[in-house]
Amino acid sequence: MKFAYRFSNLLGAVYRQGNLNFSKDGNTVISPVGNRVSVFDLKNNTSETLPISTTKNITCVGLSPDGNLAVVVDEDGAALLISLLTRAILHHFHFHKPVSSIRFSPDGRKFVVTKENVALMYHAPGKQREYNAFVLDKSYYGPYDETTCIDWTDDSKCFVVGSKDMSTWVFGAERWSNLIYYSLGGHKDLIVGCFFEKDSLDLYTVSQDGTLCIWESDTELDGLILKRSQDNPKPLRQREEGEEEGEEEEQQEGEVIRGKAELPKENKMKNVRYKQLSKHFFNKEGDFNHLTCTAFHKPTHILVTGFASGIFHLHELPEFNLIHSLSISDQRIASVAINSSGDWIGFGCSGMGQLLVWEWQSESYVFKQQGHFNNMASLAYSPDGQYIVTGGDDGKIKVWNTNSGLCFVTFTEHTSSITSVTFTSSGFVIVSASLDGTVRAYDLHRYRNFRTFTSPRPAQFSTLAVDKSGELVSAGAQDSFEIFLWSMQTGRLLEVLGGHEGPVSGLCFSPVQSILASVSWDRTVRLWDMMDSWQVKETIPLTADGLSVTYRPDGQELAVATLNGEVSFWNPHTATQTSSVAGRHDLEIGRKETDKITAKQSAKGKSFTCLCYSADGESILAGGQSKFVCIYNIKEQMLMKKFEISSNLSFDAMEEFLDRRKMTEFGSLALVDEGAGDGDGINISLPGVRKGDMSSRHFKPEIRVTSLRFSPTGRSWAATTTEGLLVYSLDGSMVFDPYDLDMDVTPVSIRKQLRLQEWASAIILAFRLNEKALKQEVLETVPHEQIPVVCSSLPDIYVEKLLGFVAACLEKSGHLQFFMTWAQNLLMLHGQKLKNRSGAILPTLQALQKSIQRHYDNLTKLCDFNMYNIRYTVALSKQRGVKRAAEDELEVEEEEEEEDDEGLVSEEMSEASFGDAEMIVS
Repeated sequence: MKFAYRFSNLLGAVYRQGNLNFSKDGNTVISPVGNRVSVFDLKNNTSETLPISTTKNITCVGLSPDGNLAVVVDEDGAALLISLLTRAILHHFHFHKPVSSIRFSPDGRKFVVTKENVALMYHAPGKQREYNAFVLDKSYYGPYDETTCIDWTDDSKCFVVGSKDMSTWVFGAERWSNLIYYSLGGHKDLIVGCFFEKDSLDLYTVSQDGTLCIWESDTELDGLILKRSQDNPKPLRQREEGEEEGEEEEQQEGEVIRGKAELPKENKMKNVRYKQLSKHFFNKEGDFNHLTCTAFHKPTHILVTGFASGIFHLHELPEFNLIHSLSISDQRIASVAINSSGDWIGFGCSGMGQLLVWEWQSESYVFKQQGHFNNMASLAYSPDGQYIVTGGDDGKIKVWNTNSGLCFVTFTEHTSSITSVTFTSSGFVIVSASLDGTVRAYDLHRYRNFRTFTSPRPAQFSTLAVDKSGELVSAGAQDSFEIFLWSMQTGRLLEVLGGHEGPVSGLCFSPVQSILASVSWDRTVRLWDMMDSWQVKETIPLTADGLSVTYRPDGQELAVATLNGEVSFWNPHTATQTSSVAGRHDLEIGRKETDKITAKQSAKGKSFTCLCYSADGESILAGGQSKFVCIYNIKEQMLMKKFEISSNLSFDAMEEFLDRRKMTEFGSLALVDEGAGDGDGINISLPGVRKGDMSSRHFKPEIRVTSLRFSPTGRSWAATTTEGLLVYSLDGSMVFDPYDLDMDVTPVSIRKQLRLQEWASAIILAFRLNEKALKQEVLETVPHEQIPVVCSSLPDIYVEKLLGFVAACLEKSGHLQFFMTWAQNLLMLHGQKLKNRSGAILPTLQALQKSIQRHYDNLTKLCDFNMYNIRYTVALSKQRGVKRAAEDELEVEEEEEEEDDEGLVSEEMSEASFGDAEMIVS
């Protein structure tokens, strides 16, 4: 099996912090999620996470006007220039200080970055290749405190910067004689937003205490006069107090413009001046006194303001008319954005991890997604690989569509943390176990909780398993050391299995027999026979406490992870050990900031906590308390590949050695509490604490993998981590993997066979070379009527390969009938031989089923929609005929009677359409 898996999508988290952006066409939201960027297509209802990541959480994203480029800046000021077309990183840059906002000019030639109290204007990268993509043009000083927001005029001549010192500064992007800088006051709190009016220098400024100031300029944009070099031979720095600074700084900072609170000296021409037209307050009742974010749509003059209470307002400016007000959350709204048409408003709530898109005219949600509030604890794939269910510490169960990457249903019945979730074999029932003492079953047809299983005495369930038939549900308790068995049909408790002397840490049913394997901290694995009155069939002794157990897909092998960092493999029929893998060193544990021992020492107590077999059973996936997921080959007992699931240094325990810059003479900086007077410093977290001390001032979540699952199709695997639900997919473009290659197998010889119409030999040669584009070209060249003949003449070994390729093509291709014909003929002509090897080709068949099911769902919706439209059109045409007849009869009648008759006809139409609706419902 090949391991060319690469990161494909991040599910379970839609927004963390930073600013939201809409694409140029207004149909896509670009949202920062931790140290990654997710793109949500609102029109097609899909999500995609870009294959780029920063070293720390992203704080701001700047989008170019054409929508092709984005500048992403993290907490430390490290910036990436990204192409949104190719999804590639074009340039790395470091601003060396945290950046509060970034904004491109409307003409796309410049962009302004605000850090500390400086606004830096850079030349925007162009289409030609450059050694340094970020060239500093000018540095603007003026505010005394940190800058918070930026806005440009429509013609890119000037920009405005808001600051925490309650002042707003207007700067000229060029050397204007009558506008170099201008400082505006009038507020009593920090500036949250400042906006230019459309095609004007008039300004709106909004502060945190809920105050809006409207400023009018005495000059239009056309009135700005470009300074000629002979007017003022000295550079613009002549107005500054620090003229004695050397030339070196000027070269480093570009052209420096230092503004002062008083007006610039009068030149021969009149300078631009502002006056305050009016001042408006949001908090008339005292409810809206903490404004957190704002956005302004210039063409429609609509101002959106978000508050810490989760309420947002829509106002029309400059009259300040309230359009509407709504509460969308009980948490602080962190970011607001309006799309280009002004119809959709995007909201990000960092506290709840919510992303909402609101259509204000129809007052309805276009998009509403929320991740798990806390960490995810467990995940499971549906049997066809189309859905993923996750359970979190927030007590919620969410079901995600793997194609769209979006959550389509959330169950909230549990009152405590979810410990385990799984699908039944039908794929329409989800079962979950929780620490609240219940196991619940959910129906995916009606989206309801139809069964609740409980124990005679309250118990906290830590693990869960459902048998192949979906009839038996078992759950292990971590406090009573017992295993409970229920019937899915009746909901009754069938048996309580006792015998373990420690908490039950893992359960797994055999895929082929009615045998339940349980592993416990008492260093044993017990195999329970479900057919023989639930007796213990075998007891397997382990060398250390058992943490996880799983069966191979064919049921012929059992894998157990133990506390000493080993993964052992057992034959369940003979209860003998076949092999083992020592994986403690492969975990590569990082050192936490508050650890007083090295990572090498702490690794001695770490181990794998979750295991999962690959779809073909040849390798095993293992993860635990580290940032690595390991794939082992079972037969060779060797590590095949390690995946680093995150490079985000905002998490704890990411690096093996502590940063030397954070070391002091008293030890690590994290162990020195600046606020403690006579204490002994920071309290060290207790051994076994999973999530760190939430009460400490600086809480950093620790990186860990809580659950792993391979997709039944074998083409992807997923992991629930501190970062979210990460999906890794097989990428065919990464690997050249020919089969039975020799000198004659070339693209030229394959195309020659096509010209000779030797279809079967062309397909065989294409699969020997194994290039995806070439295989697709050969397959699509075969005439439709020749497909049965070609399928019947293919050797058996190529039938499986072709079936797998058809399944992959069917998922993406628009040639639905063509590839369905290939699949049907392959299955009909080679069905018996394929059945004999059903275990080996099961992932291929499941991939095929997933593709067909997806197209079936899409076409069903489309056909139903068309059918209802046709019925409606037919009903309408009948009513139009009735209306014309009525008009002919009443030609000479008076106008009032005609109006009455039209009313009667409209009543008849509504009755007919109502009758038609009844017909459709029936």
